Amino acid sequence: MSTISKNPLFNPNGNDAVEARTIIKGSTTGLFNLNATKYSWAKSLYQVMVGNFWVPEKVSGLKDDARAFHSDLSPEEQRAYKGSLSFLIFLDSIQTVNLPHFADYITSPEVNLILSIQAYQEAIHSQSYATILESVVESKEREEIYYFWQNDKTLLERNKYIGQIYQDFIDDPNDKTFFRGIVANFLLESIYFYNGFAFFDTLVDRMKMLATGRMIAYIRRDEVTHITIFANIIREIKNEFPEIFDEALIREMTSEAVRQEIEWSTHILGNRIPGINGETTEGYTKWLANKRLAMLGLDPLYPEAIENPYKHLDRLQDVNSDKGNFFETTVVNYTQSTSLNGSWEF
Repeated sequence: MSTISKNPLFNPNGNDAVEARTIIKGSTTGLFNLNATKYSWAKSLYQVMVGNFWVPEKVSGLKDDARAFHSDLSPEEQRAYKGSLSFLIFLDSIQTVNLPHFADYITSPEVNLILSIQAYQEAIHSQSYATILESVVESKEREEIYYFWQNDKTLLERNKYIGQIYQDFIDDPNDKTFFRGIVANFLLESIYFYNGFAFFDTLVDRMKMLATGRMIAYIRRDEVTHITIFANIIREIKNEFPEIFDEALIREMTSEAVRQEIEWSTHILGNRIPGINGETTEGYTKWLANKRLAMLGLDPLYPEAIENPYKHLDRLQDVNSDKGNFFETTVVNYTQSTSLNGSWEF
């Protein structure tokens, strides 16, 4: 198994010329020469990610959510709110800590630049969840949400599965564990987050927990850029290191991600929450997986899944619709993203 080496902090014998640059396994000096860039998509993403700057403390209305949590949500909705937040908290926590491990092996300064911004944004997301919990639920419920996995076997197994893929690469960095980890990053950003987002959007569509919905909208906007980063890294690996690219592994991991998402979402949502249930979750997750594979230039895994069963998600993400206006244009203005060669997908 071919090994992969960390970038030295400073390599006086490196070559920063654009024509010598590769996404991994290059030989750079360690200098961030950002005037000479090879990957134009990274430069475009930098502009969008910086323009997306926000802080959770500026999101208003969480006190209203605190009142609504107990008065407007059914017990099933409260449980789903807690469990969905717990999984999102884990995902952003592990990404904040994990991203630098992979960035150490990326040999493109422009790509490392946006990975650094991503790590910062993941930390902001963690603070966002803390702000939600501090404002919406009582102190005894906060610990329950953070450590929901301690008493929920399904969530524990999900967290362990994701964490082990990353840990395998940290413990034994080689071509296979690196590529598997990069694919895991892509699937985490592009599939694992999205049923949680769908739950909160479904509440908003029924005019419940609106401030939480605003916070999720900000987070989702950031995640679109994160999805695009890893889709492009995978495509560059395919172009530059076809011996590392493994389509069968991508399809296998995507299938497993879909299975896990359907199992978890059915488990945490049940079938008593209006607008979202096991059947719609399965259809949505399979439809979403096909869209994610298309971003990599791959054929769908689920040819029958051709429509998004959650029509309200399209409505909420359309700033021209009445409910879309709830998510202010500054929150969900995807004009910039859709202009980047159509590579940004929800």
